Amino acid sequence: MDQLRAIKYFVKVAETSSFSRAAEHFQVPPSSLSRRVADLEAHLGATLLSRSTRVVRLTEIGQRYYRDIVDVLLQLDATHEAVSLYQTDPMGRLRISAMVGFGEQILLPLMDRFNRLYPEVELDITLSDELSVLDRDDVDIAIRGGYAPDARVIAIKLMNNDFMAVASPAYLARFGTPTHPRDLKQHRGLYFRTPQGPTRWICELDGRWQDVSAPGVATSNAGRWLLDRAVRGEGILMLPDWVLKPYLDSGDLVPVVVSPGLRVTTEPGLAIYLLYQKRRYQVPKIRAAVDFLVSEVPLLHA
Repeated sequence: MDQLRAIKYFVKVAETSSFSRAAEHFQVPPSSLSRRVADLEAHLGATLLSRSTRVVRLTEIGQRYYRDIVDVLLQLDATHEAVSLYQTDPMGRLRISAMVGFGEQILLPLMDRFNRLYPEVELDITLSDELSVLDRDDVDIAIRGGYAPDARVIAIKLMNNDFMAVASPAYLARFGTPTHPRDLKQHRGLYFRTPQGPTRWICELDGRWQDVSAPGVATSNAGRWLLDRAVRGEGILMLPDWVLKPYLDSGDLVPVVVSPGLRVTTEPGLAIYLLYQKRRYQVPKIRAAVDFLVSEVPLLHA
């Protein structure tokens, strides 16, 4: 039995919950893949997968085996790649996942420059506000906002991610300028939806955190659409200050300052982090990209 191949087959079945999808991935007949996984179970003396006519699920021991063996496979792949690329120029496919707004405004222009420096690197960039798991999603580098993750990855802070309330001068001329959080109930709100839900406006009043959000007129994960509506005078919007900077510089939007100040979370220290697996840093394409982004992103917002 080719044990390594059987293990890889098992892992793909576990991740897809399907022998047919796993077989399609490896371009082998489902019957052949199924036999190899069965051989692996016989070799281990354990049933790793619970099979039915509709779905394939991991057994309890299968879940434990999957967690342990995935780490082994990742380490093996990283070791092979690092050895084969040792002392070579950065090359090959570099897979990056980043937030949509950060990707469009900051990352993509920077990676154009990176590609001119390293033309042998093929960029594979996905923009999504959904969270990425580096090993599960086949991602080399992820860029996410929030807090440093409690995970087995290296997290480097690239920049702050502080939110600011803004509105157009025309909106404030029409509806007035709020000065206290309770004034916001008489205003109109535009809300950005994150994977965890809309960013509500909160502040600390009377010794406790309270939701002081204005009545909503639009909620979306399309930041540019919300910005266009804010510029047209349709409501107050809270987004990260780095997103708002061009609009503030042009005067299309102005800060809305109330006291006590507004937040989108009770926890301080929101930031944008670059995430990668420590053992992968020695791969030249990943090392070059990490070093480039860590040096370039802070310069844009110094």
